[in-house]
Amino acid sequence: MKRQEFISQLERSGCVLSRHGSKHDIYLNHKNGKKQPVPRHTEIEETLVRHIKKYLDIV
Repeated sequence: MKRQEFISQLERSGCVLSRHGSKHDIYLNHKNGKKQPVPRHTEIEETLVRHIKKYLDIV
């Protein structure tokens, strides 16, 4: 999945950029207070996308 497409999905679900890491951006879900790193690769593996969504409680 393209990174920009995934970031758009996160933001539509209520997640916000918490901070920039060295190789990742940290996104925060205000609904449950969970944070998850998102890599800065142009393409993100589908399994990683599913993992991040599951952890942040995004359907």
